[in-house]
Amino acid sequence: MIKENKIKQRLQRGENVVGTFVKMTDPSSVEMIANAGFDFIAIDNEHTSMNRETVVNLIRTSEAYGIVSTVRVRENDRAQILQALDAGSYGVMVPETSTRREVELVVERTKYAPMGKRGYSASQRSANYSNMDPREYAEFSNANTMVIAYCETAAALENLDDMLAVDGVDVMFVGPFDLTQALGVIGQPKHPKVLETIDVVVRKVRAAGKAAGIISPNPAETKRFHEQGFQYVIMGSDQAFIQGMGKAYMKELRG
Repeated sequence: MIKENKIKQRLQRGENVVGTFVKMTDPSSVEMIANAGFDFIAIDNEHTSMNRETVVNLIRTSEAYGIVSTVRVRENDRAQILQALDAGSYGVMVPETSTRREVELVVERTKYAPMGKRGYSASQRSANYSNMDPREYAEFSNANTMVIAYCETAAALENLDDMLAVDGVDVMFVGPFDLTQALGVIGQPKHPKVLETIDVVVRKVRAAGKAAGIISPNPAETKRFHEQGFQYVIMGSDQAFIQGMGKAYMKELRG
């Protein structure tokens, strides 16, 4: 059953939050991330081969451990967004949004009327299987579900002002590596063109009264991003933590 979204509330208060991507299918990954003290998880259903049942179980585990979940869907698709939210996710991250209309569609597919056009049902998991008042559920869901759009393409950079004018968007998320491709310096996130563009984007997002989001590889970069104005930072992933620690151990062992 969807509850108050602590992450959305913190962002609205101007606070910073740190989460991580969950790319592995075993719910123990979510348990350990929660135990580590992260504020939220972003279940990555874009760059993985997760099925729908796996996503539900990861969401269920996050609720048991008191950590907020969002789902990165594969595309701006009504069914994918609907199923992620009906499963109990607190929000969706929708990649490659590049125009105002595409962002409007994300909001329409995420919110119930009068804010949007999300397919309505009060019998699914997010409504506690019909154990919530149907009208109250819709209002509560609208108030607590997060919309996270992306700025990661050349078109998005051109249309950013119009995209930020859409009501209902909570976070505009920057995809640094996709930006390297859009800016013609693929694979170079530290290139001056990329850094300058990111700085322009975060200032525009904050000026529009929305939270800026980005992915970070480590704590030092996360602190720098917070200082730059990014409130919603995703630091690494469960896969990256395992690989990073494993490589560090073996380097220390073998010299």
